[in-house]
Amino acid sequence: MKNIKYLVAAILVSSLGSQMSAQIKGNQPFSDNSIPVSSAFLDASATSTVSTANLGKGLIFPRADLTQLTLANQGTLYNAGNNPNRFDGMIVYNTATSGTAASGTLSEPLSQGFWYYDNKTTNPTGGTWRPFSPSKENILTTETVTNRLVNNAQIYGIKGTFTTTGNSTSVTIPAPTGITSMYGITIYKAGTNTVYGRELYSYDITNGSAVTGSPSMSVVYPTGTYDYVLEYLK
Repeated sequence: MKNIKYLVAAILVSSLGSQMSAQIKGNQPFSDNSIPVSSAFLDASATSTVSTANLGKGLIFPRADLTQLTLANQGTLYNAGNNPNRFDGMIVYNTATSGTAASGTLSEPLSQGFWYYDNKTTNPTGGTWRPFSPSKENILTTETVTNRLVNNAQIYGIKGTFTTTGNSTSVTIPAPTGITSMYGITIYKAGTNTVYGRELYSYDITNGSAVTGSPSMSVVYPTGTYDYVLEYLK
């Protein structure tokens, strides 16, 4: 991380020396006075200075394992005056596929991809890591129209949670308003993206009573909490 800071600082110093400006224009000639008045501090757009389109440039973001990245463990190096936003808005490409955040909390189960740190507190570890594209399961907390049709009938989806006692196959899955039949269900270990099952022994849409298992056999789920995504017709 220090090397990245030094590299950025070196680029800024180089730019300031030649343009007396806080902006940098990469891959382009300094042909006019537009840079000092630009709102972009870095413009690396590929232009005619690049001989072919496939030689365009992209930016590789810092890769980090959010289960290991610690924001508060910086000793005397952490200075609130130098970082008044407490890492609010920091972006990384997370490489971990599961687990909990070493600093802050997670808005949903961890997955690989771009995440940003949302922190409006005065504590460096008081924020929440959020993915740039929330998972489908996170979006479905209210009724959602899916992109599937069955015999021209729209499929809807909704996310929920049920608990099991470990000694009964009976669970409750509230019936969504207007449901006429269940299209499918996916059951996850609570708080993870690990699929536990994709079927139920039975489901009564009139009262939400469900029996865990498969269509041919009821099965007692181990004691615990399970997330589900219910897909249905109306």
